[in-house]
Amino acid sequence: MKYSVKSPQKGALTRFLSTFASMKTLTDTEYIHALIAEGEHQQQDFKFEISDARKIAKTLSAFANTDGGKLLIGVKDNGKIAGVRSDEEQYMIEAAAELYCSPEVNYIMQTYLVEGRSVLVVQIEESDRKPVYAKDETGKYLAYLRIKDENILATPVHLRVWQQSGSPKGELIEYTEREQLLLNLLDENDRLSLNRYCRLAHLSRRAAEHLLAKFVRYDIVEPVFEGHISLQAEIGKEIPSGLSRFVHGTNRSTRAHTTLIITDLQEIYLS
Repeated sequence: MKYSVKSPQKGALTRFLSTFASMKTLTDTEYIHALIAEGEHQQQDFKFEISDARKIAKTLSAFANTDGGKLLIGVKDNGKIAGVRSDEEQYMIEAAAELYCSPEVNYIMQTYLVEGRSVLVVQIEESDRKPVYAKDETGKYLAYLRIKDENILATPVHLRVWQQSGSPKGELIEYTEREQLLLNLLDENDRLSLNRYCRLAHLSRRAAEHLLAKFVRYDIVEPVFEGHISLQAEIGKEIPSGLSRFVHGTNRSTRAHTTLIITDLQEIYLS
């Protein structure tokens, strides 16, 4: 995961709403085929069927914690329309959103008839009460993010960003030697582990995560995931592996400079 200087972004929600509005005049078949042509991405996921409300709650959590999105149920991963075979999928969505997500997820369901088959489209809104947690098989509540076409377990830094979001946006941020040291270390090192940063700055992991969350919240750095894969941890918990990178980018004279703080996500979730 990278943290880089945040550049202005186009409103994903605005684009989504304009696309949705322009498609309202299409027939059911045209609309669904247009969605399928987009493929799976950060705001869209295909499901052949739903057999477990707890598993689908993960996807609802990820959409609600990111930019919202659509679930196309009755569509295979390759885009082939299989259709939903009963009302069971609707009940599963209701259970996932209302019983297995906390707080509850807002959604809209609509069924479209395409080539003699029914496709259920579930529109999930981005939540204004983040984080939205999903209850897993053990009864534990975990928060997820939607990154590209995957649901990724939220990092402690993301959780801290959401926890801090209740504070007023107009509050003053104290700029001390601790903040300056982080920027200096990012400028001076091509790669710096989070553990090393904690040692050099004489900070606990908790304090380091808190500072990074503050930088994210104030748009100084931006989180970007990369290279994530899933594996079974020793304790039986599925976690994203790969690297969590905190990047601070600067542009000095004509030279672009990027530095990384690299941390193994296993250290975060298993320690």
